[in-house]
Amino acid sequence: MNGTLAPEVLVLGGTGSVGQGIVAALLEAGSPVLVVGRDPARLAALQEQFADEPGLEVLLGSLGDDGSARTVAERLGGRRRTLAAVVDAMGGPYNRGRVTDRSGDALLQALQADVMPHVHAGRHLLPLLRGGAQTRRYVLVGGPAGFKPWAGHGESSITMSTTRMYAQVLHQEAQALGVRAQMLEVCNPVCTPANAANACIEWPSALLVGRRVVSLLDSCTDNRAIVRCDTRDAELPRGLLHLDWPPPMSRNTAGAA
Repeated sequence: MNGTLAPEVLVLGGTGSVGQGIVAALLEAGSPVLVVGRDPARLAALQEQFADEPGLEVLLGSLGDDGSARTVAERLGGRRRTLAAVVDAMGGPYNRGRVTDRSGDALLQALQADVMPHVHAGRHLLPLLRGGAQTRRYVLVGGPAGFKPWAGHGESSITMSTTRMYAQVLHQEAQALGVRAQMLEVCNPVCTPANAANACIEWPSALLVGRRVVSLLDSCTDNRAIVRCDTRDAELPRGLLHLDWPPPMSRNTAGAA
């Protein structure tokens, strides 16, 4: 052993209902996990939920604007662990209502709140994955409103389809950095404790979505920009993620871009 630490997976939106399933699946697969969030109470609740998991750490920070995202990236660059991957599961609740009943300013605010955090994250966190003996991964998690208009949730359809296109652009631009950027498209609503009583049988659980994320990080060779959440690829993990570990003796493990 050379005293260096195993790389970690950064999860954005890890305190949300879907994000918690992703965190659980990563820990289940043996990966150290770092969750960045802006709500101290929700971060504390996440730590309490996984109190028996030494591989989980949390970091208070925001991706809501460019300056805050830059600060998060600087703090990540100073950590002892390198980044193996970034999972962007940020997302707010679906807003009900007709787009034609709202002002243009309301839609602009929704785009600012729902789309721009992904843009800020990609701008500042993607360079942290550059380099390494193996291809690093950047995964965005998309929802069902992103590829078809969702009745009664037009605003969410617009913002999520915008994020979907952003993921395709990021996929192309990330290749120059040696990073595989993809969107995991979840084509049905996700079953969570809050909606379990009314969930349909085809809705995946948050843990299943998390296991599909693990499969993308671990063994998936599919290099398409958009990958569907297929339950056949979300079986129980076989063990420790195939991270870039242990690193070569000559590798710089400072983690800075």
